[in-house]
Amino acid sequence: MIFSKPSYRIIDMPKEDDIYFMKLALEEANLAFIEKEVPVGAVLVKDDKVIARAHNNRETSKDPTAHAEIIALRSVTDENSSWRFTNATLYVTKEPCIMCAGTMINARLGRLVYGCRDEKGGAVDSLYKLLSDKRFNHQVEVVSGILEDECAGILQRFFKILR
Repeated sequence: MIFSKPSYRIIDMPKEDDIYFMKLALEEANLAFIEKEVPVGAVLVKDDKVIARAHNNRETSKDPTAHAEIIALRSVTDENSSWRFTNATLYVTKEPCIMCAGTMINARLGRLVYGCRDEKGGAVDSLYKLLSDKRFNHQVEVVSGILEDECAGILQRFFKILR
């Protein structure tokens, strides 16, 4: 009988600051909510310092790539002096989509911490597992479920208002 090696990844345990930084991402999601944007917020952290904050801005900017994650990463490339973010952590309130997960791989992001899953479009754990796919040249450490109820709640309230 032939046994195959299990396919899994080791996920870092939540760190003490994960809740603090996710609360900041939720503040960004709330700003998006107020602006009638899908309430997703992101905070980019390097060396325990916030280097970028962003929230979805697709409706206002008419830009389909204006997701919180993309905006946060783009906003600091000049200050970072590189497109590589291997020593950075990105906190996002909702599981990233295919576009954002691909950007994280290409940016060589070190760590992603997200709040709630996205069963319809999530590319980290729900529909796809892009950040742990060994076929890519980079994998991103992932922690999920930080302030999950709060992150899901703001999205639920937003879409309830739209209906």
